[in-house]
Amino acid sequence: MINYPSPVSEYGYRLSISRILCVGLSAGLLLLGCGKSGPDSSAGGAKATIANIGSDTMVNLAAAWAEAYAAVDKTVLIEVNGGGSGVGVKGLINGTCELANSSRHIEAKEKEELKAKRGLEAKEFIIAFDALSIYVHKDNPMNEISVEQLAEIYRADGKITQWKELGVDSIPGAKGGEIVRVSRQNNSGTYEYFKETVVGKKNEFKLGSLDMNGSKDVVELVSKTPNAIGYSGMGYATPSVKMLKVSKKKGEPAVAPSIASTHDHTYPIARPMFFYTAGDPSATVKKYIDWVLSDAGQKIVAETGYVPLPK
Repeated sequence: MINYPSPVSEYGYRLSISRILCVGLSAGLLLLGCGKSGPDSSAGGAKATIANIGSDTMVNLAAAWAEAYAAVDKTVLIEVNGGGSGVGVKGLINGTCELANSSRHIEAKEKEELKAKRGLEAKEFIIAFDALSIYVHKDNPMNEISVEQLAEIYRADGKITQWKELGVDSIPGAKGGEIVRVSRQNNSGTYEYFKETVVGKKNEFKLGSLDMNGSKDVVELVSKTPNAIGYSGMGYATPSVKMLKVSKKKGEPAVAPSIASTHDHTYPIARPMFFYTAGDPSATVKKYIDWVLSDAGQKIVAETGYVPLPK
């Protein structure tokens, strides 16, 4: 088993703090250099700008890449913004970004809309993986769960509503035994993936969940709510929460989310993460994508708590 570093690394937190004045209303906004493209005093010319928006699951990683790339190519400014995978794809369709981050595949209707509006085909690049993690409060005695049980918790007709139905008699600090379901808003690629993989394509989510805007928000709420459960990217773990081992079915061996269990396909809810471009990327964007896929770029994937591409 390969040990991965503490998810949401100190580097990721320092990055957020150091750029706090550049954070806008949308989740994860990072404008490297705290401004729009303009003269580069070191190079004596204008910087090329790459607008990179989308998945909140990927925003910490995208920001870390952008920060590191600023030292690699001083002629390029990477502007990173979150908002959800759907927001990133919509940006491609509307021509407001060059690069969309997505934690799900682009949908057929989105491809058609891009073709109709801009006459371009969507180009897909797998740039990393994420082990979608199931979070509970750190004091919750539960250590593992099955995909079947998760479906019964989150699905509209699911039968599990109390922690005792999962074998948990009490949780320190919890008010009552009801399970508090934390989820994501429906413009999130993580929401779409969880629905498809856990809830079921033809099923709907149970009403009454607490639907958060961002991946970090899910983990923060679970950390403050002893009887909560939520799902978010592996890269957002903190000492205040616990990541559960997951099995496909109850009674089968449960597996912890990790780099190794993602690569060997034993962790049942791991997924790829994508860059999308509208048509072939420009030379500037292609150079950046190639760097992200290089050893240097993939090293940052592991450092920020995500899963790098297998070599």
